[in-house]
Amino acid sequence: MAREEPLVEPVPDAPAATARLDGERALVVADYHAGIEVGLRYERGVELDSAAPARRERLRSLVDTTDPDRVVVVGDLGHRVSGAGETERAEVTALLDALSVPVTLVRGNHDPGLAELDRLDVTPAEGTRLGRVGFVHGHTWPAADVLAADVVCVGHEHPAVKLSDEVGRARAERAWLRGPLDREPFVDAVDGCGGAWNEPELVVVPAFNDRSGGTWVNVEGQGFLAPFLPAALPSAQAYLTDGTRLGEYRSV
Repeated sequence: MAREEPLVEPVPDAPAATARLDGERALVVADYHAGIEVGLRYERGVELDSAAPARRERLRSLVDTTDPDRVVVVGDLGHRVSGAGETERAEVTALLDALSVPVTLVRGNHDPGLAELDRLDVTPAEGTRLGRVGFVHGHTWPAADVLAADVVCVGHEHPAVKLSDEVGRARAERAWLRGPLDREPFVDAVDGCGGAWNEPELVVVPAFNDRSGGTWVNVEGQGFLAPFLPAALPSAQAYLTDGTRLGEYRSV
């Protein structure tokens, strides 16, 4: 019997994955954070030139390479929590103009106001299920229908691992986390969670934006952001974006 192709497969050397949906193939990214440079200026006093053209080209190039039917952004296409500003809207509009496929945005906590843009399909914050794959940003509890999927993709966390070399120099690398999703934390928090349960795999997607920082998931004291993590992910493997498997994320 032929082995089934994975429903969600990372793209080598990129913080992106392809996903097999019902009759479609999607390119999946999370935490694009359009307009982040304006946010960093006001939030932290950091002055950076805009990397909007480079971000747009990176995603456009991935669309060309993977040839999907659509792009699914697992939350935080924008950056401004209080509502999309002029810079964010301009960057997102230019991105939509540059892409040859439709874009679905799974609403994140940084996405207020983006639903008003043309050619952008925005889901509720509780997420959506497309075929056998569920998507939720992760700042809220997911809908029961999302949890009934075979694979659940989450953003929001910007997972990264701290790696040290033989002389003690440390660096942070964006990482994927993949492991079985535990039902127990959702039973009292999600209406309808007592229904279908397909022993889903949870895939925590690294941030697409390389200026958005991250949580070092293998460093003690670095907490998760989602209300269901880490309780719902008792065990997970960490992978670098180049495909290197690091093993259980807590012991990397």
